[in-house]
Amino acid sequence: MAPQPQIDEQLHVLLATVHETVIQRGASFNLGIAKFPGNYSPRGHKYLEDFTTEPIPKLTYRVGGVLLQKELILDTKRDRVMIRYTLLEAHSPTKIQIKPFLAFRGYHTLVRENEQADFSFKEVKQGISMCPYPVYQPLFMQVNKDMQYVHAPNWYHNVEYIQERERGYDYQEDLIQPGYFEFEIAKGESVIFSAGLQEADPDTRQQSFEKELSRRVPRNNFENCLKNSAVQFIQRRNHKTHIIAGYPWFGWWGRDSFIAAPGLTLALDDERTFLEVVDTLVADMQGPFFPNVGSGVMRNMRSIDAPLWFFWSLQQYIRYTGDKETVRERYAEAMLTIIEGFISGTEFSIKVQVNGLLYGGEEGVALTWMDAVNSDGPVTPRIGCPVEVNALWYNALCFYDEVMGEERFKERAALTKESFLQFFWDEKRGFLADLVTESGADWVIRPNMIFAASLPHSMLTEEQMNRVVETIRSKLLTPRGLRTLSPDDPGYRGYYQGNQYTRDLAYHCGTVWPWLLGAFVDAYLRLHGKAGKHFVEKIIASFDEVMSQYGVGTVAEIYDGDPPHRPKGAISQAWSVAELLRIMREIKNL
Repeated sequence: MAPQPQIDEQLHVLLATVHETVIQRGASFNLGIAKFPGNYSPRGHKYLEDFTTEPIPKLTYRVGGVLLQKELILDTKRDRVMIRYTLLEAHSPTKIQIKPFLAFRGYHTLVRENEQADFSFKEVKQGISMCPYPVYQPLFMQVNKDMQYVHAPNWYHNVEYIQERERGYDYQEDLIQPGYFEFEIAKGESVIFSAGLQEADPDTRQQSFEKELSRRVPRNNFENCLKNSAVQFIQRRNHKTHIIAGYPWFGWWGRDSFIAAPGLTLALDDERTFLEVVDTLVADMQGPFFPNVGSGVMRNMRSIDAPLWFFWSLQQYIRYTGDKETVRERYAEAMLTIIEGFISGTEFSIKVQVNGLLYGGEEGVALTWMDAVNSDGPVTPRIGCPVEVNALWYNALCFYDEVMGEERFKERAALTKESFLQFFWDEKRGFLADLVTESGADWVIRPNMIFAASLPHSMLTEEQMNRVVETIRSKLLTPRGLRTLSPDDPGYRGYYQGNQYTRDLAYHCGTVWPWLLGAFVDAYLRLHGKAGKHFVEKIIASFDEVMSQYGVGTVAEIYDGDPPHRPKGAISQAWSVAELLRIMREIKNL
């Protein structure tokens, strides 16, 4: 799967899968597996003897006296996958056939048999290249030893994807099977099949494979699993550095990038990558906005909080490095553009009101991180003055003056604080409203209030912080993160399941998000200091078991609100991993 910038800014699936066949004494044993209507064919899983992920995915197949090991690795700097086959045991001459299956389609679409597909191929060193459609880059498929390629193109119809069916999407497609590569393999020998967008030198494949292997962080403990996962979100292309928000379907998102960057980089002592990510985002600013979703035709700027998370991210940089000078030199103009843009007013009715509170929102648009939209419109529109947005706004005003050595926005910050406490705080309830509008306050219990207690510049007293933290601890805290709605609320949904419409209804109405733990822990340690260390360590330790549950060696996007809090959504999410790493670093720094 790789970008095709000449088509659009999205990822495209080129090589869908590979099926291997072991040939010995005239008998063939297909190790592949595919789902078709009513049956699986072939059924190669019955030969699978072992599977490990340390340090890379490794599958071991036994067919009679043959023991074959298959390892998969991705090239860090090129769009290429390498698959290494090692014959561990064999009692007679053995051949391997490799059958690639091609899709050549966008990663959110499926393909069907069509007359436009071009089955022709070109010979390259120890392999071939194919390009079924002229708008695509060709795919180079090569083997690092002498082999025979047999061209026998065909369509495989109605390949089914079970997860897609369960999620309510189209789930059948037709794949091109161009032919097969065949080669002899001796006991103890390793042969590499590579597929990429550039022709490879087959003679250097073993060296390249080992070099990639040496780059991997060994996943031999919980922390190393997170570190290994962290580097996978960093994407460097065309002199730009982005953070991929999650796998397998996310691109890069402005909000997610600012929240995830400190944990993925600074917590691992990688200041250079942090600055590269921020510089890339700043270069794409339009007025006070950062791209909230991707780029190109899929770009949108609909985020009221992404510009404010920019300030928090810079605060983390200073916290880890002590380097205010770089922030002043590189980002003063961007910070001022955001503040002045919000004060004067901008798109989506975003504007600071006369009472100092930041307002935003229009019908049909979701501007905060609770941005699920279904056919009925935004599930949680939150038009008005959201609590976390105003906590972030106050924090941004204070931080700008702090880092610039000014008191330019001192009076404005004081007005914001006064109005915030007047409209958001209720002494009797002991917590903050989630949203303030012209018609009043919405006292639904959501996790967004935690940011008013966790951000470096807070408008709350210590007693107010404590009551907010205790409300969230009793109503929203789970072993996997914070619920997005209290179970006491009639709108609470404890399970994230069903088609996209029903999943979107639960997305921010009970579903648990691990990334919110970062703010909860910041607030908790602010109140309890070292005395809170044991409590936080228990929360972190509880994630150890998820390393083998969903996305192996990483943390999911979301979890069910109700026990046993099953993992859902994307199998690996940047800010989930990032905030756990940042929390662990904070514990070490206590």
